[in-house]
Amino acid sequence: MNCKSAQHGLVALAGGLGIAAGMALAAAKGPTEHKGLSVEALGKIEAGMIERQVGLEGYMMQLRAITIEPGGQIAQHDHANRPGLVKVISGEWVEGSPEGEVTYSADRNDGIREDAETDHWFYNRGDTPATAIVCDLNPAG
Repeated sequence: MNCKSAQHGLVALAGGLGIAAGMALAAAKGPTEHKGLSVEALGKIEAGMIERQVGLEGYMMQLRAITIEPGGQIAQHDHANRPGLVKVISGEWVEGSPEGEVTYSADRNDGIREDAETDHWFYNRGDTPATAIVCDLNPAG
């Protein structure tokens, strides 16, 4: 193989790797809309009580049961000003993020932490509904 052929081969390889990297980054984006969701309100602490009790103005706390139907999804979102905790209680939620995927099932002993660094989405890839209990602080209003 001569030098010209080797250079062309390296250029082609580098281009292929660039395309593969671009595809991987594109795959790190989540869905843009919700599909197959139901949300049940379980409780709420109003903003006035949160402010009186802990001095945090302009936020309320809510507790919900969120069910993702088989094939359903929760759109990509962040938690810049909405910290929360999630515990899957039936089925499996697959959390997607720019870093990859993690599966959370009811038999795991941990929950999903949603903090200022969180940017994620969820899927139910199973064949039964998957439910989680979600508790979060939200801007009031």
